[in-house]
Amino acid sequence: MRSTARALGIAIELIVLWLTSALAMLVLDMAFGGVTLDTVTVDGHATTLPAALVLALVFGLLTAILWPAIVRLMSWIGPVVLFLLVFVANGLLLMLSLVLVPVATVDRTFDLFVMAALLSLFTSVVGGIIASRSDTSYRLMQVRRQRFRRRHTSGSTEEAGLLCLQIDGLGHEVLRRAIADGVTPTIAKLVRESHRLVPWHTDWSSQTGASQLGILHGSNHNVPAFRWFDKATGTISVFSNPRDNEQREIERSDLPGLLAVDGASRGNLFTGGADDNVLVVSRMRGARLGGGAGYSSYFVDPSSALRTVVRMIAEVQRELRQSLHQRRRDIRPRVPRGGVYPFVRAFTTVVATDVTVAAVVRDLIDGRGIIYADLIGYDEVSHHSGISRPETLAVLTKIDETVRLLLAVVEQADRDYHVVLLSDHGQSQGATFADRYGESLPQLVHRLCGDPAHPETDDDSHRTYAEGQLYATASIRPSNLPEEPVVDTDAPVVLGSGNLGLISFPAIPGRADTASIEAAYPGLVDALRHHPGIGFLLISRPAGGSVVLGDGGTVDVATGAVTGIDPLRDFGPDALEKIRRTDGFDNVADIMVGGAYWPETDEVAAFEEQVGSHGGMGGPQSTPFLLHPVGLPDPPNPLHGAEALHRVLAGWRDNTANAQRASSSFR
Repeated sequence: MRSTARALGIAIELIVLWLTSALAMLVLDMAFGGVTLDTVTVDGHATTLPAALVLALVFGLLTAILWPAIVRLMSWIGPVVLFLLVFVANGLLLMLSLVLVPVATVDRTFDLFVMAALLSLFTSVVGGIIASRSDTSYRLMQVRRQRFRRRHTSGSTEEAGLLCLQIDGLGHEVLRRAIADGVTPTIAKLVRESHRLVPWHTDWSSQTGASQLGILHGSNHNVPAFRWFDKATGTISVFSNPRDNEQREIERSDLPGLLAVDGASRGNLFTGGADDNVLVVSRMRGARLGGGAGYSSYFVDPSSALRTVVRMIAEVQRELRQSLHQRRRDIRPRVPRGGVYPFVRAFTTVVATDVTVAAVVRDLIDGRGIIYADLIGYDEVSHHSGISRPETLAVLTKIDETVRLLLAVVEQADRDYHVVLLSDHGQSQGATFADRYGESLPQLVHRLCGDPAHPETDDDSHRTYAEGQLYATASIRPSNLPEEPVVDTDAPVVLGSGNLGLISFPAIPGRADTASIEAAYPGLVDALRHHPGIGFLLISRPAGGSVVLGDGGTVDVATGAVTGIDPLRDFGPDALEKIRRTDGFDNVADIMVGGAYWPETDEVAAFEEQVGSHGGMGGPQSTPFLLHPVGLPDPPNPLHGAEALHRVLAGWRDNTANAQRASSSFR
């Protein structure tokens, strides 16, 4: 029944496209005297409508059949003459149509070519509007085009490929509730029929940079947070900066990336070793729209461009309406959602998604061996709206529809695929640290250090750039990225990554310990450990080793010995192991600040301006999900760390020939 309704819908869309093209043909016939449609008499009235209908139908069919081959031939030429040849090709197709159905007289050939170009543009516009309303028609349009444009690949189609779709920021428990509540029907069908849903556990730094570096490159060593201060160079590194991400990959060049062999990286922070990359931040240095970002081919197609523009406009107005609704109802916690954020939301939920999906469609039709794509819309909206509020779940439903679209493309691909869904981290919700206590973490630290007038203590100090804004800026114009400063002062450097804080003291050489910090800034450590918005501190000790300090007790990092009340008691059984690992990093901050977590409300207090946040420990942020076909070997239980997840995915990639073909469950 559903397939019949879908076929009927497609037929209606094609009829609409045909009729509107015929109307356009009538208008063009009146505008250009060099081409005259034949007139027939119907019930005593002369009309050119039958000629327009016939010519529009034949021209549309020839375009659908021959245009992909023409585009493939023209791809060998340079861009300078491409537009001229497109103009000529359209005219030749319309001329061929008139040879097949001679329903018009041509007095000026130039008018014929201009009419053909305008008619093609009009049908692309109408097709784009239809595609913006229907994922089914968009999928069919993309599959048809990509199948004609497909290139020869070296990968074997005898073995199943691996498609990994990352839903950025979606926690395991949030997904379970979404499945139960009918928010994600496609994913629910997978769970109930062909896939197994399991949690995995992030490292202390529960954010995309650390997770993707570990998943795609097999190592996220020396990644303490989303942004951190490097004492050796006096600089601040940050993910979503192409230069810094490229450096992270260079440091791991001796490790085989997950996507190194016949792989494709789509919408990620890193390449994973792939040579073919679209919207990958580490390859965006010097990029402009369509340059190093890798999506010029998407926007060359007028229907794709229009589809994206229409949906972007709708998303901006949707954000403005939802933000106003949240303020009117005084929904809390909440953060400001003005400025450029509506456009950042539109970029992450529309532009990045459309470009990524189009690239994955091409990969599937080409038979690529392994594909890893990141769908980032949910994560960005959650930061500003909350992790499971109605407007956020609506975005999740759209992502579920995207998954359904790609599964349908898998059905049409010549190669079998194992489809794996996963997330890189979850998110935890709560009022921000600044909202709760009237000052940001930098303001607090500098006040306690006796420097309340430091530039970092202004009112906007806690409004750090979110991933989505940095990602959008890097994708479109990397030269406009905010420059992370070289620290040329001895004042403390205070950074936030969700509810994980990092405090460094440039004036203290090497890694500062409790004694040197107390000597330079008396009372700072005690004031921080007893602050109600801080759960614990990780600091080095003068005699060697490190200690976790909480309000009512301590933990020896090496031995795990607890004195007093265990400050890690609410952060999970693996909290100490995560801390031990980070404690061994070369660039661990002098004071690593674990933000407070309130288990009774499942809330944290982010050091950034975010309702839903991640980056540290506490709540759902540390427990993302993994959804894999039942025919693949089960991962370890429990599964700890992004590096362990890399080994699981690499194993599935390397052993697909012996695994059951999970894709048969939805073929």
